[in-house]
Amino acid sequence: MAGHSKYANIQHRKGGQDKKRAQVFTKIAREIQAAVKLGGPDPNANPRLYRAIASGRAVNMPKDNIQRAVDKGGGAGAENLDEIRYEGFGPGGVGVIVECLTDNKNRTAGEVRAAFTKSGGNLGETNSVSNSWRRIGEVRYPLAAASEDAMLEAAIEAGADDCVVEDEQHVVTCDMNALIGVSQALTKKFGDPASAKFVWRTDLAIPVEGDQAETLMKLLTQLDDLDDVQDVYSNEDISEEELARLSA
Repeated sequence: MAGHSKYANIQHRKGGQDKKRAQVFTKIAREIQAAVKLGGPDPNANPRLYRAIASGRAVNMPKDNIQRAVDKGGGAGAENLDEIRYEGFGPGGVGVIVECLTDNKNRTAGEVRAAFTKSGGNLGETNSVSNSWRRIGEVRYPLAAASEDAMLEAAIEAGADDCVVEDEQHVVTCDMNALIGVSQALTKKFGDPASAKFVWRTDLAIPVEGDQAETLMKLLTQLDDLDDVQDVYSNEDISEEELARLSA
């Protein structure tokens, strides 16, 4: 269980920047609503809802907000949120996967397409990017939650496949079907995780630098800031020196 993944997630690359709490809460609330509508309001019987609520607790989302989202997802007038995955290519040929929850497909498609076009990228067909990626479970904890050895030992005992340190966090990965069991076992030892969800990963990293790297980061930030976008994944390989320049 060693090695550093080339995977990058815009939410963690932006770790040095202040996040808009309201936007974060809104995205989690929409995920809770979608989970309830599909699998019911009991997190013990609805794995997706369990993960969504854990994500809310990790960012100190008020209990009232979480409960309102649960109630809204199960009510007669519950929003009809469609799950859509867009795949495309950014500057330098970097692959980008965008996962959305939307009540208006046309609006979301237009906003995502506009973001790619503005950056000189383009949307691709379904599976044009994800065919070389894999879908896995991921649990993240802040480094302060445990030592590297303690987290590694707990991850192994829980049945995880890997445990590394990325972006100042412990990152535990596992098979999709093992995510609930792994996250519950780790929660008993270390409390609620920063996140526990399905993610996209790939071992194929695309080097980018200079203007391409700067334009790519703007694209990823713009996508992540869209209200209908839940997660953004990309496979760029940017050097530490380049990242320092871009964040200066």
